[in-house]
Order: sequence, then structure tokens, then C-alpha cells
Amino acid sequence: MVTLTKTFDVTRLYKVSRRRGLKFNMFLCWCIGKAASRIEEFYMLPQNGKLYKYDRLAVNVIVNNCNGGINSCDVPYCDDLEKFSRDYTALTQSASSSCQSTFIDDAMVIGTSAMTATELDSIVNQYTDQFCNPMVMWGRYRKKWLKVSLPISFQFHHTQMDGGHAAHFLEELQHVIKSI
Repeated sequence: MVTLTKTFDVTRLYKVSRRRGLKFNMFLCWCIGKAASRIEEFYMLPQNGKLYKYDRLAVNVIVNNCNGGINSCDVPYCDDLEKFSRDYTALTQSASSSCQSTFIDDAMVIGTSAMTATELDSIVNQYTDQFCNPMVMWGRYRKKWLKVSLPISFQFHHTQMDGGHAAHFLEELQHVIKSI
């Protein structure tokens, strides 16, 4: 696994999410899905010595549940922000109240982990052969004057993509965020 870290300008994302009443992390997950959907390597999953190709994407989020634990929740990605937002809200609320994880088996899943209780400069996940999915992680965004920034760590399996593909994804993600 390889991890790249980049600090993003999320000022536009922050402002639009506040103005439209959208959750910042949901909006960021949608941006991640949108950027990834434009890169062929994101549809591939290395597992058990093989490379599997999927037709669609999902974004995984970690949800705090009503018993104080956490659950995993896969949200199907679609270009329609309103639909993604409805799915995100319904699925995460269900996972939170039922304390049950939900998974989508027929989609390539991009993992996310938002640790918004603290500002982080970087997150590096320990490699495990059970999870070869790409992973996007962040902490709390930082407001300074009129700018909002967010360091984001992106971890990927080198069989799935090269560093150039990963860097292209990070640039595409910044482009999506700025063009909202």
C-alpha cells in the first residue's frame, strides 16, 4: 500500500455545503466519488492475486451508532448530488440506529474515514490483505481568514494504480471541489 497526503483548499465546498444545508462530509464523499468515477483504475480491485473490474462505485463511510460503537456503511455513488445525499442520509441513519453495517458487494468501494474530532496532518492506515480498496482519510478542516483547508490522506494498492494515477486522482478531486 502507498499513501499520499495533500492539503486541499475546501473553501468552496465549505461555503456551498453551509448555504445549501448539506453535511460537509457527505459533500466531500460525493466529490471523492465524482473524481474517482473519472479514473479507470478506481473500478479495479486487487484481491487474492487477481484484479477484479466493477461497473459501478460506492463510497464507504464509518458511522457512529446509537450504542457508542461504529458501523460501516456503503453508499452507492451517482452523479446526482441530491440522490447521493438522500441515499447517504438514509443509509447512515439506518446504520446508526440499527447498529448494523451495510455493504454493497457488486460495486468497487472507496473507503473513507473522517476523524473530525481533531486536526490531523496525515493518516496512514496499516496494510492488511483483507482490505485492498483505496482509502481516503481526513480530520477536521482548518479555517484561517477567508480560506478553509483540509489535509487528506489517500492510500491505495500499488497493483491497482501507480503513483501517477493516484496523484491524478488528488488533482481531479481538487478540481471537483473547486468547481462545485
